[in-house]
Amino acid sequence: MENLQPLIVDLALILGAAGIITIIFQKLKQPVVLGYILAGLLISPNFNLFPSVGDADSIRVWADIGVIFLLFSLGLEFSFKKLVKVVPSAGVAGIFECSMMLLIGYITGKLMGWSTMDCIFLGGIIAISSTTIIIKAFEELGLKTKKFAGTVFGILVIEDLVAVLLLVLLSTVAVSQNFSGSEMLFSILKLAFFLILWFVSGIYILPTFLKRVRKFLNEETVLVLSLGLCLIMVFLASKAGFSSALGAFIMGSILADTTENERIIELVKPVKSLFGAIFFVSVGMLINLSVLADYIVPVLILTFVVIGGKIVNVSIGSLISGQPLKQSVQTGMSLAQIGEFSFIIATLGLTLEVTSPFLYPIAVGVSVLTTFCSPYLIRLSEPFYYWLEKHLPEKWVKNMNRYSSGTQNMKTLSSWRIIIRGYLKTVIIHSVIIIGILLLIVNYVTPLLSTEISDDATVAILNIIIEVVLIAPFLWAMAIRRIEKEAFKKLWNDRILNRGPLVLLDVLRYAIVVIIIGFLLSRAFSVTIALIVACVLIALLLFTFRNGLQFFYGKMENRFLTNLQGRVKEEQESRNLIPWDGHLTDIIIPQESPCVGKSLMELDWRDRFGINVVLIERGNKIINVPGGAERIFPLDSIAVIGTDDELEAFNKIIIPEEKEESENRVSRQMELMQVTVRQGSHLDGKDIKNSDIRQEMQGIVVGVERDGNRRLNPPASYVFKEGDSVWIAGNKKRIRELLLEE
Repeated sequence: MENLQPLIVDLALILGAAGIITIIFQKLKQPVVLGYILAGLLISPNFNLFPSVGDADSIRVWADIGVIFLLFSLGLEFSFKKLVKVVPSAGVAGIFECSMMLLIGYITGKLMGWSTMDCIFLGGIIAISSTTIIIKAFEELGLKTKKFAGTVFGILVIEDLVAVLLLVLLSTVAVSQNFSGSEMLFSILKLAFFLILWFVSGIYILPTFLKRVRKFLNEETVLVLSLGLCLIMVFLASKAGFSSALGAFIMGSILADTTENERIIELVKPVKSLFGAIFFVSVGMLINLSVLADYIVPVLILTFVVIGGKIVNVSIGSLISGQPLKQSVQTGMSLAQIGEFSFIIATLGLTLEVTSPFLYPIAVGVSVLTTFCSPYLIRLSEPFYYWLEKHLPEKWVKNMNRYSSGTQNMKTLSSWRIIIRGYLKTVIIHSVIIIGILLLIVNYVTPLLSTEISDDATVAILNIIIEVVLIAPFLWAMAIRRIEKEAFKKLWNDRILNRGPLVLLDVLRYAIVVIIIGFLLSRAFSVTIALIVACVLIALLLFTFRNGLQFFYGKMENRFLTNLQGRVKEEQESRNLIPWDGHLTDIIIPQESPCVGKSLMELDWRDRFGINVVLIERGNKIINVPGGAERIFPLDSIAVIGTDDELEAFNKIIIPEEKEESENRVSRQMELMQVTVRQGSHLDGKDIKNSDIRQEMQGIVVGVERDGNRRLNPPASYVFKEGDSVWIAGNKKRIRELLLEE
């Protein structure tokens, strides 16, 4: 007990100081993270006015645990499917900004005379914005629903992924002290290999496991299990040569796609808050005020570099990705700060003892200054845009708007791109799985066989048999399974010239499979014999046992896809009362409905139709479990429970028969589409009033762009000209028919 006493005293001091300071910061409406850093500074050995922590080494251990849980929690909110959604728009901006800030950080460090390693770590420190601070600022300023907020959150996701990659690369560079391109490429390929392997195996195994043990999962068990899985992945990542933070992030990302994700997030939140507080307090404890005073000039220089560099590079990256100028400027000014990942990268440099002692307090100083500036920059983003628009050349503004419109309108993929993407995905994923299986056999099965069998030739043959049996389904999927059938069929029938490249793609698949089998056999036979046997073996496995392999692989693929879509499916099924064939559905009350103005008691829907009204949404007001005296008003959205037959009968009463087709079904086809006026089309030369857009398309013109100038809601007298881009809100079916006619 005596050995624990100093640690308990230190934790009491840390948490007590953090609690008091953060209450003050909450009162001042400042980010809590800054309060933690200030608390750490006040109780550090470098500040003598208050009692200080006695055992700093023990606190660093707790801080390391804090980093693990911070990254685990971040992964829980990440999800690989989320990444796929944001990559097309935010990916370009995020990667451009991170690349430029890495370069700017390196050059700035060199200009200040710092060492190469300090400059490399400085680039990583200033490249990543603070997710915590931005989300907090957006909540306080009420900006989460703004259009540019979606772009900001998408770039933050990309930055978080880049930060995880930087942790791996910086660790490799720091340990090897080698900057060769081959070493960096190997590190990236190794990271990609393990990411794919862990993700595929994790999605295949974990959701199924959680479903089967779900009845045993109370809150305590879920918390212990999730943290246990996190630490297991931390161990695996460390064994593979990666950082513990990467392992925590990966396990969080895997669990993010399971049905228990929201539950795990809520249960882990107190643990993350506790150890996160310890981590940020430890950040403050490492600040040396005397060192910071000596380097106040670099702190101020880097503060201007971060704010200016991020505003410019994020804005340019957003423009390149096709965002409008206003949205790009707002996004850039929202991301002009550094935060928690910067501390983690700076801590990595100290831990590996490859950076100078002054770099850490400088990073913290820059973070504090940029964080204080963030709310003001976000508020000023819109006025700054209007000032910028006035002072930029008019031609530039028109060209940027024209580029934005054209980029956002290019959303379709060609058949060739679909085919190539499908082939690459199939080959890469299955190659990773096959290599992973072979590594497991070499590292675990082969030593076990060697202890039981003394003959090396027999061990080699048994190894080959086991390997071929285990990887056979994936070889079949790589070589035989048809990829992107519709796109392949379209290209094959479209032009005879397409058939040669399509056949070549299949030949390449077969060649990869032959090489894999030949490599396995070459350990027991000569290369020539191995290739001959490989071809015979492939023909036997992939054609003779084709149906069996197809069935087995199909079952595995179905389980993987079911697990991957588990959250979405469960959310849909949660609205169904399966034993009674009942389900929950939303119905919007039309203005002309006969039930308008009547109370639920007068309508007596429960006795007449067997349905129950569980919720009424009226604008921003939500009425849960409404009483009988509650009246129904036009455009109320009501949530009702019933069977298909009951709801069908009920829907006929709610929506008058003559309006059901036009108001209920057609309204669901409404969308905003862009039409380009072509020479000779029936829009060319006509004004809006006489264009029959309302009658022909069941739509309305909401915007027109001409020569880079945009006009919202133009008057009915506005005359269309060739080349105009017209935005129409209307029946998507009718608009598409019009586009096909032209």
